[in-house]
Amino acid sequence: MDDVTFPRVAAVVLAGGQSRRMGRDKAFLDFDGAMLIERVIERVQSVCAETIIVANDLESYSRFGLRVVRDVYPGKGSLGGIFSGLQEVAAEYALVVACDLPFINEALLRYLISLAPQADVIIPRSHAPTGKAKDATRYEHLAVKDSGLQATQAIYSRRCLEPMRVRLLADDLRIINFFDEVCVRVVEPDEVARFDPQMLSFCNLNSPGDLAMALSLVKEE
Repeated sequence: MDDVTFPRVAAVVLAGGQSRRMGRDKAFLDFDGAMLIERVIERVQSVCAETIIVANDLESYSRFGLRVVRDVYPGKGSLGGIFSGLQEVAAEYALVVACDLPFINEALLRYLISLAPQADVIIPRSHAPTGKAKDATRYEHLAVKDSGLQATQAIYSRRCLEPMRVRLLADDLRIINFFDEVCVRVVEPDEVARFDPQMLSFCNLNSPGDLAMALSLVKEE
């Protein structure tokens, strides 16, 4: 990896979710012959200098031979996980990914990483803004689903730590709410489509139905 083109970036895999809709810990689901989280780890390790897992069950996740860190502020959702991982990595930037993304695209990840020096947050968008998101002028006023922003497959610089901490202590847990305080580079859908025309990178598995659909896509391939 060329350090000029690809600045040193660590990977942070978020594995602290409750998996309520799935009914079991989705990180350990068998997906096409491997655990779902193993599939994610393999892909991020191919593009990152360091990989850590954020999870509160240290014993269960130690099997992967990676450093596992607990949430600094327990019960604070994905924002808490991002903060906890970003605080622990040695790199200036962290590629943050959820553990339930079976179709993460390495070429897209490399593109995101190449953009890291441009902003404090590099975040892809899966579709153009819809509804009220079209007219929002601030991120904290933006409806996340309408925005298409993929906050758990994005790059964050260490400069985000303090704005994140302030939001966490205020129990303001929407990830994008601190974006107005930092520099954000949105990777628009037409850019994403150069690497992933079907936007499968953003397919996450929340329920048994999601899992069945994703496995059917693997069979089609």
